[in-house]
Amino acid sequence: MSAMDGMVDQRRSTNTAAPAALDVRDLYVTFHRRGRDLPALRGVSVHIGEGETYGLVGESGCGKTTLALAVVRYLARNATVDAGSIFVEGDDVLALDEESLRKWRGERVAMVYQDPASALNPSMRVGDQIAEVFRFSQAMSAADARDMARESLQRVAMPDPKATLRRYPFELSGGQQQRVVIAKALARNPRLLVLDEPTTGLDATVEAEVLDLIEELRSSVNAAILLISHNLGLVARLCERVGVLYAGRVVEEGPARELFTEPRHPYTMGLLRCVPRFGMHKGDAALQPIPGTLPALGERMSGCIYAKRCMLAQPVCTRCEPDLIAWPSKQAEEARRRAETEPDASTIPSPHDATPVGTSERHARCYFPERVPDLPEAVRPLSVKAGDIATDDVLLRLEDVRRSFRDGHKTLVAVNDVSLEVQRGETLGLVGESGSGKTTLARCITGLLAADSGKLLFEDRALGATTARRSRAVLRAIQMVFQNPDSTLNPAWSTRSILNRAVHKLRSLDRGAERDRVDHLATSVRLEPRFLQQKPTELSGGQRQRVAIARAFAGSPSLVVCDEPASALDVSVQASILNLLAELQATQGVSYVFISHDLAVVRYLADHIGVMYLAELMELGSSEEVFNPPHHPYTEALLSAIPALDFEHPRRRIQLRGPVPSLSDPPSGCRFHTRCHRFLGDVCAQQVPPWQRTGAGHVYRCHIPPRELRDAQVVRASAEANAPPAFR
Repeated sequence: MSAMDGMVDQRRSTNTAAPAALDVRDLYVTFHRRGRDLPALRGVSVHIGEGETYGLVGESGCGKTTLALAVVRYLARNATVDAGSIFVEGDDVLALDEESLRKWRGERVAMVYQDPASALNPSMRVGDQIAEVFRFSQAMSAADARDMARESLQRVAMPDPKATLRRYPFELSGGQQQRVVIAKALARNPRLLVLDEPTTGLDATVEAEVLDLIEELRSSVNAAILLISHNLGLVARLCERVGVLYAGRVVEEGPARELFTEPRHPYTMGLLRCVPRFGMHKGDAALQPIPGTLPALGERMSGCIYAKRCMLAQPVCTRCEPDLIAWPSKQAEEARRRAETEPDASTIPSPHDATPVGTSERHARCYFPERVPDLPEAVRPLSVKAGDIATDDVLLRLEDVRRSFRDGHKTLVAVNDVSLEVQRGETLGLVGESGSGKTTLARCITGLLAADSGKLLFEDRALGATTARRSRAVLRAIQMVFQNPDSTLNPAWSTRSILNRAVHKLRSLDRGAERDRVDHLATSVRLEPRFLQQKPTELSGGQRQRVAIARAFAGSPSLVVCDEPASALDVSVQASILNLLAELQATQGVSYVFISHDLAVVRYLADHIGVMYLAELMELGSSEEVFNPPHHPYTEALLSAIPALDFEHPRRRIQLRGPVPSLSDPPSGCRFHTRCHRFLGDVCAQQVPPWQRTGAGHVYRCHIPPRELRDAQVVRASAEANAPPAFR
């Protein structure tokens, strides 16, 4: 424990009138695996005041989820808390017995997990799972609890909440499952809400609505929030203060606006530069992933833990680790001097007058914080621009594809007469809210579902309705990367076995060539050799997704259908994966159908974009045209909901009216008219809108003509840009 950390604890105990909502003090957590001790958290201190929202960011494997699980006492059996303490509203969490802990969890704390599928009971209906929270926490009757369960689903904008109560988790999309988990958490009205990637599977509009709900909860019951997220824009919008975690250490902390606009640690700057800026396209330049990888758990490190990946690293950085130093101050210079004159020291504590962590001051664990803003950008062009290899040769053509499901006595049309094309060497992005039909359409393309009607042509040949009716060559040519890698990777197999099986099934290679191919696939997705011997359960969520992506490319496919392939990845790995997809497209001519809720990611990778709503295609065109006026009012609402790292020019979100209608009873006329902010009246409610054409292949389905719609959207954008802060 450093001198600074000791003084932090002393000041917290003497200066804080009321107990903090969460006070983690100098926490050390170690995992024990196969006789080895693997430190995951090393002296982490986090202080969250009553009603405050604190964001925690960092790459997968940095220890963010370990900290969250330690706070609620859900650590795995092979994990131990070696030192430190955790206080929630003054109560020592680590000292609670089992009965007190159970009561404490039920009444005062709630956690939303990264993977909603693993947090829901697959054998219980959704309504029963939510209702039991009310029955046991508030002693309600079964009928009252069920009514409250329905209201909870309405609060998180679940389409057709009454029908959803009767469904099982596996009958819901990933985004809908996450909404159920959030509804369960909010049902407790907790004092501390721990959110571990709470919006990973949510589309932009529902994500914005859930954030509104979180803010409403915080203001109504003064709940504190620990938010863990890869989405830096989301953290910037919701959090007052942010901590940056790297290899089990807090390397920077401070107010969100200051930390994101003027970072003082090279790692924070690296994270910010990984994010694709809105409007950036793959043809302009490659993204900037952080070089290298995280140190492995248990790896012996001397000096600064980030030195091996840092562009600012100097000899002093490898001698001893800097402490968390207040900024601005002269402490960094003093720490550097002491490190150079005391080379045997393992850490150089900050001077004793340092400002404690947990205040509004900035802190950075770096010897050169003043140099961070001047770090050069490592922007590099792609070897071949992906857009240059796209041809007029149509690889995939869909004509009036329709797919429906039975739900009791009702028929749900999940894809309604969708027609589109994918050219060889291009990316078609599909966007829209959960339940709009994107994944169902993707499964029809890959043969996992059979379309009810319509034509699917691949290389001008009719595709078999299902995989069982397709040749091995077609199966190799069309692959899919799924949204949730946990449900597609065999938990009993090692990563090498999983990839080797894919190569064996799709390629005719001898054993040596198969092994070389597996090694090449792992390298291409930044999967270190040590991970090949591990099972999926031993990998982080981002690492498991990388395995899934590598497996999809095992047979050198012509078309890869990517269903939220980057949703579980941290920003650095996401940047490397997007670069990989762009490079493979540029060098091999592979095409993608790319489904994502992150519109900035879609804007970066896609050449053409299709916007789906309630089973129908609402807009189709080049990415440049779709993202600029005139675009469909639904597209306009999606764009306004994107959380961005722009504190100077925040966008005003268009709040859509009412819930998403049920697919079993879609609205007449324009399907979007019940929520549209540009509703014209009876014409929208009664007449199916025509396709409006703006030229160059861009079309949208709306009653408002292009010139009129463009003028309205340009006026709104101009008014928003010139609006005073109160307007925003």
